[in-house]
Amino acid sequence: MANSAPGVLEAMLAEIGASSVAEVFQQIPQDHLRKAPLNLPPALSSELELKRELVSKLRKNQSCEDYLSFLGAGCWQHHVPAVVDEIVGRTEFATNVWGSYQSDHGRNQAWFEFSSQLGALLNLDVVQLPVYSWGCAIGHAVRMAARITGRSRVLVPAFSDPERLSVIRTYCRPTAMANHIEVVLVAADPVTGRLDLNDLRAKLGPDVAAVYFENPAYLGTIETGAADIARLARAAGAETIVGVDPVSLGVIMAPGDYGADIVVGPTQPLGVHMHCGGGVGGFIASRDEERYVREYNGFLVSIAETRQDGQFGFGLACAHQNSYGMRENGKDWTGNSTYLWAIAGAVYMSLLGPEGFRELGTLIVSRARYAAGLLAAVPGVRVPFGTTFKEFVVTFDGTGKTVTEINDALRARGIFGGKDISDEGFGLGQAALFCVTEVHSAADIRRLADAVGEICK
Repeated sequence: MANSAPGVLEAMLAEIGASSVAEVFQQIPQDHLRKAPLNLPPALSSELELKRELVSKLRKNQSCEDYLSFLGAGCWQHHVPAVVDEIVGRTEFATNVWGSYQSDHGRNQAWFEFSSQLGALLNLDVVQLPVYSWGCAIGHAVRMAARITGRSRVLVPAFSDPERLSVIRTYCRPTAMANHIEVVLVAADPVTGRLDLNDLRAKLGPDVAAVYFENPAYLGTIETGAADIARLARAAGAETIVGVDPVSLGVIMAPGDYGADIVVGPTQPLGVHMHCGGGVGGFIASRDEERYVREYNGFLVSIAETRQDGQFGFGLACAHQNSYGMRENGKDWTGNSTYLWAIAGAVYMSLLGPEGFRELGTLIVSRARYAAGLLAAVPGVRVPFGTTFKEFVVTFDGTGKTVTEINDALRARGIFGGKDISDEGFGLGQAALFCVTEVHSAADIRRLADAVGEICK
């Protein structure tokens, strides 16, 4: 390590006027310091030993390459075309974090292509570069809405992903803080799983900054009353924030067409591998109106004509208002760890095109419905909600078995079952969230249904 070179430590201490390392850390209470040494295994003496150690640990994993997986809930198994990996692996993109306007011209153009293509899918004009996750994107959008309206409550569906809901609450800050935003849950219709419009009407008021809902929702349901939700929010002076899976937009109306003001969602379905649960990111988009643009916290990439006819320049717009430009006075904190996935998204969307998205969405819907039908035919198994996209709820109360028991038995057969949501407070009993995408063949789905049938006998 660079800091271990002879004389470096002494030079740093002299620069800050400290006599020792202990003096630097004397502000830390003694009871916060570890007294005993860490119980670490012996150091590995060579690169060969290190590789052997890591490979032996990795072999303990059960991956989706080896097992048939029906897990989703925020990180989904989609096909990633080889050309996407080829381009994002290029050193121009994989290593370029920051630089000059000249050296980054190609990077800015690639980012612009991501924003413009996603904007076309959403039917919105402004798309920010990705933030860390879908949950973070929601949190930023809620804070945008609070700044725009000057209000301090947000309405969120009760049937929300607990992880995303936790992130939203973190962004809305503790109740003791002056700029706290209250998160209020809106009930779900127990028959359809969709937002209860009567409960929404009752909770809308002059202090509500925004109404957030997802379409498709966490449990896979599609909000057929999305335009009504947006209309009710607008009548109350609140912003409408919609979370959307971008791969659904080949078969579901774009949120910009039914009244969404701010749209958020995941970037991982757009050509990004699951990466052991990583590879996620979240986008934020809106109409091209100053009151929205002035509240973005991250990077917006714009296009401009140049003096040379037929040539264009690409650069960052409104960069002064983020935390890079204004530090702690920025609109919100800005991170940059997911920008490589914007390149992946640009390549993926350009490969599919409008017809590709339509074909992909149709394929996913048909296979998911096929899977739901086969599972619902198993005695004691029920699929409570209809009108879903790629994910759907399956309940096992009638089988006398728990989701844990069923998933353990499926794993013994080389299958990852659905996410166990029986303890997430939805009142659905022993329920799991299954995910079916274009990677699942009809034979894969029949294998799952046959296995569930054997387990539930």
